[in-house]
Amino acid sequence: MFTTVLVANRGEIACRVIATLRRLGIRSVAVATDPDAGARHVREADVTVPLGPARAYLDPDAIVAAALATGAQAVHPGYGFLSENPALARACAAAGLVLVGPPVEAVETMADKVAAKRLVAKHDVPVLPGTLDAGLDDDALLAAGADVGFPLLVKPVAGGGGKGMEVVRAAADLPAALASARRVAASAFGDDGLLLERLVDTPRHVEVQVLADAHGAVVHLGERECTLQRRHQKIVEEAPSPALDDATRARLGAAAREVARSVGYVGVGTVEFLVPAADPADFAFIEMNTRLQVEHPVTEMVTGVDLVEAQLRVAAGEPLWFAQEDVRVTGHAVEARVYAEAPDRGFLPSAGRVLLLDAAGAAAGPQAGPVRLDAGVSTGDVVTGDYDPMLAKAVAHGTDRAQALARLDGLLSRVAVLGVETNTGFLRDLLADDDVRAGRLDTGLVDRFVAARSASPADGTAHLVAAALLATGALDTAGVSAGPSLDPWAGDGWRLNGPPAAQVVGLRPPGGDAVEVRVTADGDGHVVAPDGTEPVRVTARSLTGARWSLALAVDRPVAVPVTAVRDADVAWVAVDGRATPWTVLDRTALAARRRAARATTAAGATHAGPVEVRAQMQGRVAATPHPDGHPVTTGTPVVVVEAMKMEHPLLAPTAGTLRLVVRPGDQVRLDQVVAVVEPEGAS
Repeated sequence: MFTTVLVANRGEIACRVIATLRRLGIRSVAVATDPDAGARHVREADVTVPLGPARAYLDPDAIVAAALATGAQAVHPGYGFLSENPALARACAAAGLVLVGPPVEAVETMADKVAAKRLVAKHDVPVLPGTLDAGLDDDALLAAGADVGFPLLVKPVAGGGGKGMEVVRAAADLPAALASARRVAASAFGDDGLLLERLVDTPRHVEVQVLADAHGAVVHLGERECTLQRRHQKIVEEAPSPALDDATRARLGAAAREVARSVGYVGVGTVEFLVPAADPADFAFIEMNTRLQVEHPVTEMVTGVDLVEAQLRVAAGEPLWFAQEDVRVTGHAVEARVYAEAPDRGFLPSAGRVLLLDAAGAAAGPQAGPVRLDAGVSTGDVVTGDYDPMLAKAVAHGTDRAQALARLDGLLSRVAVLGVETNTGFLRDLLADDDVRAGRLDTGLVDRFVAARSASPADGTAHLVAAALLATGALDTAGVSAGPSLDPWAGDGWRLNGPPAAQVVGLRPPGGDAVEVRVTADGDGHVVAPDGTEPVRVTARSLTGARWSLALAVDRPVAVPVTAVRDADVAWVAVDGRATPWTVLDRTALAARRRAARATTAAGATHAGPVEVRAQMQGRVAATPHPDGHPVTTGTPVVVVEAMKMEHPLLAPTAGTLRLVVRPGDQVRLDQVVAVVEPEGAS
C-alpha cells in the first residue's frame, strides 16, 4: 500500500478521499489554487501544495510536479477536472507515479465517447444511433444532424457531469447549440470536440458500478438510478433502481462487466445506460466514466464497500478480495446533491461566505449511517463562481425505498446552510412529488416539476417573522434569544408612561419586493405585523448555536424551529431546510422606497426612463448576442454570464434600444448593471 497519495481535486471529493487516506494511515497531499487557499480540503490534508490561478487544477504538469515534490507514490484524481483526461494518465506514467484509476489506454478509449461506442458495439453491447467521429467540425455536425434525426443531443466528446450538453429539437436550433456546447466544453474540459446522439424523450438513466483488479477479475456492485436530472446534471440518485426486475438487472450487470473487460479496465468505474421508461429491458450503452462517481455513497451504503479504499487497494496491485457471488445489496439508499443555487430564481448560482453550515449531527463517509452528509465546505468557507456549485451530498439508507426517502427528507429539513442560497427546499419538494415517491421516473420529470412548481408559502410567515426579529435585535447573532432586551439603551420601542412604540424595518427577499414590518415588544415576546397581514405574536427560545424555537401565535401557538444569522445588512433565515436571505433596509432606503412608489404612482407608468439590466450572479461575461444600439424586445437575451461552468442569459425587461455596459471577458458582480434598455420615448 502507498504511504503518500496526492489528491488532485478540491471540495467534497477531496475531503472524502482524504478521510479514507487518514483512516488507512496514508499521508495525504492536497493541491490548492489561489481561490482555494483556505478551503476545507486544505485544512484536512497533511500537506498542501499551492498551484496558482483558478484553472490550475486542469494542469497535468503542475499536478505531477506537486506529487514528485512531496514524495507521493500515487495520484487520486477524484471526479471532474483531470479525472478522465488521458494527459494526466500519461504524465503520471511518465513520471513513475500510479494514477488511482484505469490504464492509460482505457482512459483514452473511454474519454472519447465516439471510440467507446464503436468498441462496445463490437462486443454486442447495444448503443444509441449517433455520430462516430470525434473530430467533426460544425459543418460536418450540421450535415450529420439530419441522419441522426431530431430530437437529438449535442454532447462534448470529453468530460461529463452534463456540462455542455444541449437538447436540439429542430435543425434551425442546431448551430446555436453547437456554439454554446463548444464554449462550455472548452472551458470545462479543455477540449471542444462534440458528438451527436439520438435523443430518447422519456428515458431513465441507470448506471452500473464496476470494480476490476490488475489480475483479470471484474465484478459489479449493483446499479444506481440517476434519472432525476436538471439540465443533464444529476441531482438525486438511488440504489438499487426501482425500475428493474431481476432478469434485467442481471443482463445490465453482465453488460457492464463486458464493457470493463473490453478495455482491460482496472479500478472503480461506472458504465452508464439509457433505459426506456416504458421498456427497461431495451437498454443502451451511453458511456463509461473511468473514475469515481459523485453518487458513489449510495452504492457504499447498500454494499458496505468503501469504494475509495477499493480504488487504492486495486491501484496498489492487490487482487479483489471477493467474487461476484459475494456481492450483497442490502436495503435502499438515496442521495441528494446540495447546490449553491437559487431554485426560485431560475436556479441562478449563488456565491459568498458560508456563515453557518449545520450538519444536523450527520457524519461523513462510508462508516456513517443511516444518514450521512459529505460536505466540501464548512462554516467560514467562501463559495466562489470559479467551480462547480455542489456544496455537499445528503445520503440516507433504509430497509426499503420509502424509509430511505423519509430519512433523507428528514435530514434535509434539519441541515442548515446560511450565507449562500441552496436548493435544499427544492429537493424536499421534489422528493415529496407523487411520481418520485412511486418510482415513476424519466429524465424529463424534473423539468416538468420545475415548470409546474411554485414556491411554497407554507413557511413564509416563520421566515419573515424571524428575519424581522433578527433585524431588530430580538434575536442576536451570538445565538442568544431575547424577549425584550436587558440593555436599557436598546431600540426596543420603550416609552415613558406609554405603550411601546413599534420598530419599523424593511425586508426584501431575493428578486422580490420589499415588505415593511412593525415589531413591538410585548411582555416576554413580540408582536410582528408585516404590511397587509395579521399581526403575529411570537416568543423565541434559544436551542443551540444559531438555532431557535419560535412560538408563533395567530389563533394558537405553533412551535417552529428556525436557524438565523445576521451578516451586515442581510438577515439569513432557515426553516425546515429552506433558507432565505432578507436584505434589511435602513431608514434611508425605506424613505427612498416610499418616494419611488409615490413617483411611480404620479407618473402613471412603471418605466418612466431607461431600464437597467443587472447581473443576477457573480461571473464572467461569456457573450453579448447583440451589438450596442441594437433594438430588442422584451425577453431578448442581451448578456450571457458564465458562472460555475454554466451559461446564464440575462434578458431585456422591456422593448427598446440596447446600451451595453460590459464586454465579453469582463468579470461582473452580483447586482452590477450590465446593460440598459431605453424604451421609446424614455426620459
